[in-house]
Amino acid sequence: MTTSIIVGGSSGLGRAVAQRFADRGDTVLITSRTTARADTVAGEIGGLTTGLAVDLSQPKTIAAALSDVRAVDNLVITAAKQGVNSLADFDIAEAIESVTTKLVGYTETVRTLHDRFTPGASVVLFGGLAKERPYPGSTMVTAFNSGITGLVKTLAVEIAPHRINAIHPGVVGDSAKWRDAPEHPHLARTPIGRLVTTAEVVDATDFVLRNTGVNALDLFVDGGLRVT
Repeated sequence: MTTSIIVGGSSGLGRAVAQRFADRGDTVLITSRTTARADTVAGEIGGLTTGLAVDLSQPKTIAAALSDVRAVDNLVITAAKQGVNSLADFDIAEAIESVTTKLVGYTETVRTLHDRFTPGASVVLFGGLAKERPYPGSTMVTAFNSGITGLVKTLAVEIAPHRINAIHPGVVGDSAKWRDAPEHPHLARTPIGRLVTTAEVVDATDFVLRNTGVNALDLFVDGGLRVT
C-alpha cells in the first residue's frame, strides 16, 4: 500500500493530486493550515484520506505537526502564499510570509520527513511558470519559484538516493482561478493552442514520482509557452 502526503492538498492542484491518489487506493494525508479545513476536504476526497493541520509559514511548528507520520512513499508539496507584490508597493510582511512558506517551509518539511522515507520514496515540489515569465506584481512569486530550482538541486544530493523533482505549471485553464477567463493572453501564444489542464499537471506529478530515472528535474507543464 502506498502512502502519499500532499502538503497543501486541501485546494487547487494539490487537491487534484490527492484525489487522483485516493481514487487509485493510496493512503493519503492532506494538509491545510487548519484542522477543520483539512478534515473537511479529506472527507470530500474519500477513500483512505485523512487531514492534518500544517502551517509552512511557521517552520518551527512543522516537525511537531508531522510527528505522527510513520512512512512516506510520495511527498508532494504544493502549498503557497501568493499575492501581488512589487517594488512600487512592497509589502514586507507578505513577502516574508510567502518566501518563508515556499522555501523554508518546503525545506523543513522534507527534512522532517526524510527519516521516514521508504526505500523508493520520491518528492515533488511545486513551483510555477512565473519563474521564467514574470508578470506585473510577481516579484516575490518569481523569486521563490526560481528558488525552487536551486532547492531541488541541492536536496537531490542531500537526500540521495531518494529522488526529488519540481513541477512548474503554466496557467491551468480549467482551474477555479482561470476557467471563467477564456481570453487569457497566454492562450494565443501557447503552441498547443490551449491552456494546460489540471489532469495534465497531475499526470506530470505522477510521472516524476514513479519514474525512477528522473531526478533533480524542472518539469514545465505549460504547453510550450516558454518557446514563444
